[in-house]
Amino acid sequence: MTTTQRTLASGPGWQVSDVVCTAAAGDRPFEEEHRGFCVAAVTSGTFRYRTRQGTAMLAPGAILLGNPGACYECGHEHGAGDRCLSFHFSPAYLERIVAELPGAKRLGFADPRLPPLPALAPLLAKAEAARERSDNEAFEELGLRLAGAVVAAAAGSFRTARTPSRRDQKRVAEAVRLIELNAERPLSLAELAGATATSPYHFLRIFRHVAGMTPYQFLLRTRLHRAAVRLRSSGATISTIAFDAGFNDLSTFNRRFRRAMGEAPGAYRARRSG
Repeated sequence: MTTTQRTLASGPGWQVSDVVCTAAAGDRPFEEEHRGFCVAAVTSGTFRYRTRQGTAMLAPGAILLGNPGACYECGHEHGAGDRCLSFHFSPAYLERIVAELPGAKRLGFADPRLPPLPALAPLLAKAEAARERSDNEAFEELGLRLAGAVVAAAAGSFRTARTPSRRDQKRVAEAVRLIELNAERPLSLAELAGATATSPYHFLRIFRHVAGMTPYQFLLRTRLHRAAVRLRSSGATISTIAFDAGFNDLSTFNRRFRRAMGEAPGAYRARRSG
């Protein structure tokens, strides 16, 4: 077996895996089948990808595209090994995205890949960083954003977002209140969208436009802000504050707090008297 696949995160209609292949030039390619829509970002290595849409050489930054039921084959004639962040979507999941994108008129990919595109580079960097930090909670939003961006790119329909309606602004305000009331517990994008009677893709777009950040970023900021206040105003242990704020482990809290506040929680608390 030359390929290992580790599931990083999943939800209704989607899943993301870290796929590592160690095949070399002398290894014989074997045929596999896409069970759903596949959008796989190549993060290292090169390989040849052949499917019914055609054949393409994929390198870091490229996006492998696969349709449900399509057989495919990967080969490594020009080098050994590769690694991908592989997002899988059900037809119903992707259909909702296609319905909301101007210019995207068909469900399915006509080409086997997207070449490295400047418009996708920041998003792919965030996804790879989330994998390296084991920030698996971030993948629900990242997968949805990547699916929308890839469908838009494949349809040639990158466009400026319209101004959110007053109704959409009201929905974002309702979601913000929901996050503030429940920041200490897990809050999925699907739950927030459902509470505002919108699809996850539409909700993510309007939230980013109105709030200037994604729902997940807003949730993390809320948790860190509350933790910072408690560090300065209470004598509770750092671990208690971290868990009460909604973080599942202390090391994750310490890392995020340092990144956001510029210093470790203990150092931040030590300056309380000042």
